[in-house]
Amino acid sequence: MSNDYVLAIDFGTQSVRAIILNDRGMEICKAKVPFTPYFSLNSGWAEQHPEIYWDNLVKAIHRLKEEYPLGFERIVAVGVTTIRDTITFVDKDNKVLRPFLVWLDERECSRVEEVIPFSQKILLRLVKMYEPYCGIRKVTKMNWVHENEPDIWNNTHKIIQLSGYINYRLTGKLLDSMASQIGHLPFDYKHQRWQTKKVINTYLTDAGADKMIDIVDPTAIIGTITKKAAEETGLKEGLPVVACGSDKGCETFGTGTLGPDKASISMGTTATIQFTTAKYVEPEPFMPAYPAVIKGLYNPEVEIFRGCWMVTWFKEQFGEREVALAAERGCSAEELLDELLDQAPVGCEGLVLQPYWSPKIRIPWAKGSIVGFSDVHTRAHLYRAIIEGIGFGLYEGLTSMQQRAGQKIKCIMISGGGSLSDKVCQILSDILGLPVKKTQTYENSALGCAMLTYMGIGTFKTPQQAIKHMVHEGKTYMPDMRNHEQYMVLYNTVYERIYRKNRKTFINIRAYNRRFPVPKS
Repeated sequence: MSNDYVLAIDFGTQSVRAIILNDRGMEICKAKVPFTPYFSLNSGWAEQHPEIYWDNLVKAIHRLKEEYPLGFERIVAVGVTTIRDTITFVDKDNKVLRPFLVWLDERECSRVEEVIPFSQKILLRLVKMYEPYCGIRKVTKMNWVHENEPDIWNNTHKIIQLSGYINYRLTGKLLDSMASQIGHLPFDYKHQRWQTKKVINTYLTDAGADKMIDIVDPTAIIGTITKKAAEETGLKEGLPVVACGSDKGCETFGTGTLGPDKASISMGTTATIQFTTAKYVEPEPFMPAYPAVIKGLYNPEVEIFRGCWMVTWFKEQFGEREVALAAERGCSAEELLDELLDQAPVGCEGLVLQPYWSPKIRIPWAKGSIVGFSDVHTRAHLYRAIIEGIGFGLYEGLTSMQQRAGQKIKCIMISGGGSLSDKVCQILSDILGLPVKKTQTYENSALGCAMLTYMGIGTFKTPQQAIKHMVHEGKTYMPDMRNHEQYMVLYNTVYERIYRKNRKTFINIRAYNRRFPVPKS
């Protein structure tokens, strides 16, 4: 093995992490810089200034150089991975025309049905997908800009993801990885390219391939660090920048989830479950399988929007005691909240949470639910119900994907901040009825990014070789099958029925909220 290092740049929703890694998968040095995830001009909007991303990246890289100058000098290549579905618009001079629309943004456009041709409406109604189709078009961010910001739209040369923007700031080239094109985009997921002909998805977006930037395969060299970027960041001019992929795709690769019997769970702001397959399998009807970071492979995924965000919500609303005590002890509040998980039994005495914080394609009126409250329940029950609810949602997704793909998952690899808790990992293992394994790090998105970067410069010839040398399995959590049996009773008799039994109620709640909107303070 070599003595050369690579730099993995990993943008999350609330922070950027710059991590130096070697070709054995060891973290040499890390700098994490938090930032406010978005600003909001109206209720439900989520935007971010481009310079917030760039300036904090520069800060993180400088911190690395200060803390570990010798290791910094050994960096031979750079890789970038970022959050998905976060876009902005640039003109012909590549000048950014407006703030980024962050994936959390919930604004809706109004031009929906009139854009869809009559023949396509008939087809969509026949397959019972007309309402979900309209729902997707309504929340597609570029459609809102086209409708509400005509000056921006008319001056737009290209629409780019956050990954493309960072690559441009580093290399001066408007290029991005094919494996980063995940979101409400005119992307042909099956053939892993921009849409080239009239397909059923044509009218989902107002922009065609001509407004999208050029894309390259993962592990391709996008360009090299420019003189300007070198002056700003401290990186060496001429370092190659390697095309990687989305944060979740890199995370799945960084857990070693490549074979047919493994799945990867990410316990981040959004909780997801993915596996890797050579077969194009939609995890649910009309929901594409995303491009994996390995060319020609796919990552079917089920997402729980704002999954582990619920932990933050609980901490802010009910965790004042733990927050104060954590400040005294010099630890995280989440570590102390873990103690609550032992104060409530398996199944929380019938308190069940369904984490539908965002509508799904097949259930467009879904709302989050907490059912079964009684006077026996405490905040400990509520906290455990949040963790169990996320677990039930992941089990639901895994079951559906296994059936659709014809794959049998035998092991779960877990990563993300939520995986730091042994108790959370054990609860997930019990619900899923499968072994849950960690790797040597929870920063698996950065690890996967580094693996692809090493492949890009020729250190590893195959993904299997990269996994062998850089991914090392850590602690394993075996399921308690008695707990699993108990969870399955609760899942089958309560959880699975919540949405079906309350669909009309959720529609009424949505109608009420639209009739009586709360003005932004």
